[in-house]
Amino acid sequence: MPSICFYFQVHQPHRIKKYSVFDIGNDHNYFEDANLKEKGNKAVMEKVAQKCYLPTNRILLDLIHKYPEFKISYSFSGTALEQMEKFAPAVLESFQRLVKTGNVEILSETYYHSLAFFYSDDEFIEQINLHRKKIKELFDYDPIIFRNTELSYNNELAGIIEKIGYKGILAEGWEHYLGDRSPNFLYQPKGTQNIKLLLKNYRLSDDIAFRFSNKQWVEHPLLVPKFCKWLNAVNGNGNTINLFMDYETFGEHQWKDSGIFNFLSALPQEILKHPDNNFKTPSELVSSYETVDVLDIHNTLTWADAERDLSAWTGNSMQKSSLKKIYELEEDVINSGDEKLKSDWRKLQTSDHFYYMCTKWFSDGDVHKYFSPYESPYEAFISYMNILNDFRLRIESN
Repeated sequence: MPSICFYFQVHQPHRIKKYSVFDIGNDHNYFEDANLKEKGNKAVMEKVAQKCYLPTNRILLDLIHKYPEFKISYSFSGTALEQMEKFAPAVLESFQRLVKTGNVEILSETYYHSLAFFYSDDEFIEQINLHRKKIKELFDYDPIIFRNTELSYNNELAGIIEKIGYKGILAEGWEHYLGDRSPNFLYQPKGTQNIKLLLKNYRLSDDIAFRFSNKQWVEHPLLVPKFCKWLNAVNGNGNTINLFMDYETFGEHQWKDSGIFNFLSALPQEILKHPDNNFKTPSELVSSYETVDVLDIHNTLTWADAERDLSAWTGNSMQKSSLKKIYELEEDVINSGDEKLKSDWRKLQTSDHFYYMCTKWFSDGDVHKYFSPYESPYEAFISYMNILNDFRLRIESN
């Protein structure tokens, strides 16, 4: 009996503007987006709201009303929630309506969608606490499952998250670590006792998230009966099928004219035609199924790029240098007691800033270019480093 678990990442960064050396000492408003035009923060939020968030939320609310068994889960970055409050309150209200149905689980994460775990234990814990506070404020919800930024994961992370008190944690289900084992079971992270590991079935997830509209794909078009046939094949060979993806898959990455909304609308009914299928949220999986083995993921695993490591954010000298410099400022920022400095410093930690500096080629490079508001990785780096120079001046004058 496979339980279908849908998890959607909802994230928007506070993009920094094109910031020149002449702005240093003169302009402290790093996140105003007038010079990014259609790729600025307000413009992106309004566009994605109309193309993805609002229509997808309407579909999912309708599906929950039609099929009480249907359940989904989200993680919301704090930066996305802030921008919904500022630029798209109707989107936030639509998510709140979904959560109120009781069929939606919210996961915990770092507030600023950062890589803080790899650079500062104190900051990592602080961002988790800030995120929990925001989720309580907006949704009156207390998460018990954790997912780290971009599904970044290793054994050490699982141990820390267990100590905090979470019951489960998400990761990519990659053969490099699984060997001949299946991602369709729950595992015990090495070195832990009580926390359970939920693995993404990346093949089936990516059929929707990345390949759905690809006319060169041998399985195109992906019709609901075909996809459900693949899901049903897991019966007897797994407890869960974890379909994890960016929420922007619906309407933004896969456009409406691809048929993605029709696919989503028809999917629950077709899944439920098989008597052994059901839907569960991550916390329900944790409470329903035992782990089948201990899984050792000693090196960092993510869901990004072919390498599935941190190289999307740390793969070149520009990325390494900018990450090193932003976290070197931690002590001075915290000791300053200046809340505006803290807020800006944390916004500058968001992983997207370093993602935009990636210099990979081929298909992975194309994905990075798609998301970047800058003309090149070098332009992203220059703007970021100019801002850090101005930020240092602000700390010194505090």
